[in-house]
Amino acid sequence: MARSRTELLVDRLREMQAGTPDIDASAVVSVDGLIIASALPSNTEEDRVSAMSAAMLSLGDRIASELSRGTLEQVFIRGASGFVILVSIGEEAVLTALVRQSAKLGLVFLDMKRAADDLEKLV
Repeated sequence: MARSRTELLVDRLREMQAGTPDIDASAVVSVDGLIIASALPSNTEEDRVSAMSAAMLSLGDRIASELSRGTLEQVFIRGASGFVILVSIGEEAVLTALVRQSAKLGLVFLDMKRAADDLEKLV
């Protein structure tokens, strides 16, 4: 039986997290703020993650555009306990990852870019 698009997206998110253990959770969110697929812990509110991701993507896109920085590729948020990284998936979605404070960010960025490229074909 063929797998659904959502199942394929979730599988790719889990594959990214398995390959990069510093990524605690991830989601694919539409630019409208709706969860498309997620690999979030059960105690994480999907709606909250999706709404905040869409808001940050929109603001980051506007800042990049108005300050002549080109097309938005990534939003990076550093907190005392870790990072939230958003990477564009085409023009319709964003890959959001919750990343540990001790992460090797170069590897995280590389794996997220690869995942975003794969996810773009599925979105």
